Amino acid sequence: MLLLVGCATPSDRVDRLAAELRLTKGRVPSTPVPLVAYRNASEVTGGRLHVYLEGDGTPWLTRTRISPDPTPRDPLALRLMALDPAPSLYLARPCYNGTATQAGCGPWYWTMGRYSEPVVASMASVLRGLIDAEGVAELVIIGHSGGGVLAWLLAHRIRETRALVTIAANLDIDAWADLHGFSRLTDSLNPAAGPPLPAGIAQWHLVGERDREVPASIIDGLRDLLGPDARVLVMASDHRCCWLGLWSDVLPQLP
Repeated sequence: MLLLVGCATPSDRVDRLAAELRLTKGRVPSTPVPLVAYRNASEVTGGRLHVYLEGDGTPWLTRTRISPDPTPRDPLALRLMALDPAPSLYLARPCYNGTATQAGCGPWYWTMGRYSEPVVASMASVLRGLIDAEGVAELVIIGHSGGGVLAWLLAHRIRETRALVTIAANLDIDAWADLHGFSRLTDSLNPAAGPPLPAGIAQWHLVGERDREVPASIIDGLRDLLGPDARVLVMASDHRCCWLGLWSDVLPQLP
C-alpha cells in the first residue's frame, strides 16, 4: 500500500482528495484543450453557481526544468470549495488533472501560455455550455493565485458573472514576474494591461498580509483598474496559509 501511494501521480491524489471531500468528478464538453471538473452535491436549479479556479500548481520542478504534470500537489481551491454549501464547480485548468499528455496539450499551456487566449477560451466554452444546459442565472467566480488571474479574464467574457473573488491573485503578471526575477509570460493575457471589469460585477480581492509570493503591493498598484467600488481585504494569511481557516467566515459575506 505504501508503494502504491508513493507512486500516485498528483492527479491521482487530487481524485482521491475529491472523493474524500465528497466531490464528484464531472463531465465537461469537448474543447480543443482538455480539462476536467469537480462538483459538490448542491443543485443549481436555475440559480447561482460558484466557480472555483486553482492556482498554477507546479509548472516548473526547478527554475530550468519544466514539470511533466502541473497539477497542484495540494489543491487549495478544491479544499475551499468543499467548505462551500452553495452549488459549486471546480473547473480545472486545461492540461491539468491528468490531461497533460493528451492530444492538444504541452508544457506551453502551464508555462508561458498559462493565462493565454486558448486557455481562457477553453474554460469560457465549458462555462458557457454549462450555463446554457443548466439555466445558470448568475456566476460567482473565485480564484486563488493564478486562478484569480483566470477568474478576472473569464469575468470579462461570461455575461452572467455577478461577482469576482480573488485570493492572493497576481493580477499584474508583469509586475509579479519582475518582482521575483522570472521571465515575463509574454504569451499570456495580463489583467493589468486590459480594461476594467464591467460596473455590474462586484469585486472582492483578498490579500494575505504575510504573502511574499503575491504581496499587497501588486493589488495596490491596480487601484485605478479595480475601480472605487472594489473591496480589497487584507487578511491574516500568507500565500497559502491560512485561507482554509478564514474561508468559512468569508463565505456568508460574499456578494
